[in-house]
Amino acid sequence: MYSWIWRKLPFGVPGKIIGSLLLVTLVVAALWFKGFPLAEPLLPFDDVNVTDQGGDPGGGVGTDPSGQIPGDEHDLPYSTESNQPSPGR
Repeated sequence: MYSWIWRKLPFGVPGKIIGSLLLVTLVVAALWFKGFPLAEPLLPFDDVNVTDQGGDPGGGVGTDPSGQIPGDEHDLPYSTESNQPSPGR
């Protein structure tokens, strides 16, 4: 493919070099301004969830009187003890 493009570019070696750089620039610009913005919603890079768990103002993690870390309830949808599926599923 690249040899076909190189053969089709006009004006000898200087023209082929300038034409190649122009083609590469056009492809990069097309990807930068059209291709990547179209693909961005499909990529998971912006799926960030940051929540305030409470705690002390000094930045440490606070605990309640029972010694549990806030938000450390069993809210996982699967068992961490075994590989067996839950009976309700």
